[in-house]
Amino acid sequence: MEINVQFKKGVLELCVLVLINKKDQYGFELAQQMSHHIQVAEGALYPLLRRLVNDGLCTTYLQESSEGPPRKYYRLTDQGVIYMNTMIAEWKFFANNVSNLLREGGFDE
Repeated sequence: MEINVQFKKGVLELCVLVLINKKDQYGFELAQQMSHHIQVAEGALYPLLRRLVNDGLCTTYLQESSEGPPRKYYRLTDQGVIYMNTMIAEWKFFANNVSNLLREGGFDE
């Protein structure tokens, strides 16, 4: 099933934060991990990653790779973890309210 692009745009930042929190990742690896859950153009991730770094939510570091040039890895800062946890709480509240509305409208989940 194709997911509405606006739904994906709204949740992309949260998904990226959760995946980086799980383990430090480089851009292509992050795109691969994301594709296991939702389809997102790889090009959409890099502007988001730059913004997360500029906002102080992520840091980067280079790590040598046996498969080519060094890779830029992303890691959440303490501020990024706090922001991610806030977003998770907001998402759960939002998703629960939408689910309740759908049930009240006669649509099963």
